[in-house]
Amino acid sequence: MSPIGRCPKCGAWGSMEEDVSVRIAKEGIVASVKTAVPISGLEAEEQERIPSGIEELDRVLGGGWVQGGVTLLGGEPGVGKSTLLLQVCAEMAKRGSRVLYISGEESSGQLALRGRRLGLMTQGLDLLCESDLPSSLAAAEKHGYKFVVIDSVQAFRADSEGGWAGSPNQVKGVASMAVETAKRCGIPTVLVGHITKQGQIAGPKLLEHMVDVVLLFSGEQNSPNRLLRAEKNRYGSTEELGIFEMSERGLTAVSDPSRLYWNGTDLGSSGVAIAAALEGSRALAAEIQALACPTPFPYPRRTARGIDISRLQLLLAVLERRCGISSRTSDIYLNVAGGLTLKDPAADLGICASLASAATDLELPSDVCFIGEVGLAGEVRPAGRTNMRIKEAARLGFKRAVISRRTPKEAYPIETLKISALKEIVDLFLKR
Repeated sequence: MSPIGRCPKCGAWGSMEEDVSVRIAKEGIVASVKTAVPISGLEAEEQERIPSGIEELDRVLGGGWVQGGVTLLGGEPGVGKSTLLLQVCAEMAKRGSRVLYISGEESSGQLALRGRRLGLMTQGLDLLCESDLPSSLAAAEKHGYKFVVIDSVQAFRADSEGGWAGSPNQVKGVASMAVETAKRCGIPTVLVGHITKQGQIAGPKLLEHMVDVVLLFSGEQNSPNRLLRAEKNRYGSTEELGIFEMSERGLTAVSDPSRLYWNGTDLGSSGVAIAAALEGSRALAAEIQALACPTPFPYPRRTARGIDISRLQLLLAVLERRCGISSRTSDIYLNVAGGLTLKDPAADLGICASLASAATDLELPSDVCFIGEVGLAGEVRPAGRTNMRIKEAARLGFKRAVISRRTPKEAYPIETLKISALKEIVDLFLKR
């Protein structure tokens, strides 16, 4: 028997049903019991990958899109987010997939003009330019699209939420609709997101929790180079780096990243060292440049571009304490050429070599690269995948590599100089 005779919402009689999750018994309250499943008894299914058609993007994604997966792509205005996604849509359409590009910011004429300029006019790529997201998602579901782009999440409104488009509640509501549709229909979906002045994706942090993959697309305004990194990836690694070059024909993959960050010229200047760093699964040569100038101020300046400033200060302290190379009366400027940001600990040795060379105003040999992590005691620790790094250095023409003495013995293609402490760099190369 219904505990309420008439529904207070629709007015129908006898339509209410009791939903009992807890029942009262003579012994007291007895909760409904859920049965847990042991993880060892579950079958792990490999996620089927759908290639994007762009190798550098697939590298960062971990092999391609996942059915029902939702990706959030953020980046500065004008960095090339829409260009990248239009190229992806065109490549997937050429492979036989029906693709829908939903834009709430640009007109169909603007997108068609860009597509014609980039040579992306292909069958199977459909445009839908309006701010009514529910009807757009319904169209994606009805017509059986295999890939959907929503540009951008801040441009649409959700009727279930209050506020204006782009407000935290609206962003949450729009993302929720997109995620629900993608999961229910198994459609890989990309949400384009704006970013703040601090470089963070605009909107509530909940937005990044709701999606499966978060990608950041970055690049200097005066440089054609663009970098794609994964901040979050439920389906793969977050260590991979995708490198593109922007041209009149759109974005093209950079086939040799080491040549991008190291030009191979010998300037004959102090303060220049080459570190063999890892970006995800590939090694590349990073040119580190340091400059030491006498300062007229009581507090010397420390400026770093491409590494964290606190990391620079730590390595300067190690150089002074363990090697006797002081920089207290000098301004120190450090730059990683090409706009690369180094997070690999194995670049420490190259950074220290560059700083020591700048402080002593003595040039390092141009045929040597540095591989190793530096500890606070001044010890040089071995780097992971040393063989891969040295093979890349050999391909680029280096003759010698400085590595940790504790590195496992292997057959390397070039000569290796093994050291235990940072001070040995000074003894090897920086003796007057």
